[in-house]
Amino acid sequence: MKATRDDLFARFEGLGLETSTVEHPPVFTVEESKQHREGQEGGHCKNLFLKDKKGALWLVVTLEDRAIDMKELRHKIGSHHLSFGKAELLMEILGVEPGSVTPFALINDTECVLNVVLDAEMMEFSALHYHPLINTATTAIKPDDLLLFIDSCGHKAAVVTL
Repeated sequence: MKATRDDLFARFEGLGLETSTVEHPPVFTVEESKQHREGQEGGHCKNLFLKDKKGALWLVVTLEDRAIDMKELRHKIGSHHLSFGKAELLMEILGVEPGSVTPFALINDTECVLNVVLDAEMMEFSALHYHPLINTATTAIKPDDLLLFIDSCGHKAAVVTL
């Protein structure tokens, strides 16, 4: 059974992490999300659920406006040829639908099959913004708290200059 938004917030509370959440209409793209962020200072991010040709799975979390060259990315993260993971695999591993991909969904990767990559520049912001398992809200978290959360899910994130 996949974690719910309430389960996620309970994990934050149990870890002593301070977050704040803003509700908004469903958003599916970076452009749509830009219309609903008044007063939300910090780094706004996008999340790429990727699979390499050897079957390894990757979650790459970066600033929303960062252009990603997949050939260059694979060399930076040490993967093989990358492509986007299918929606069915995304649901199976992270328990979210396309448009709701988030590092918070690592709560659902209990087998720790994903390789997690965080953009180094993104980690310099005072607050980072991600969907709390659903694209009808955005939750702000401090970068160090994001790392604590990821660690609590059993993952070790690689912070990489993208």
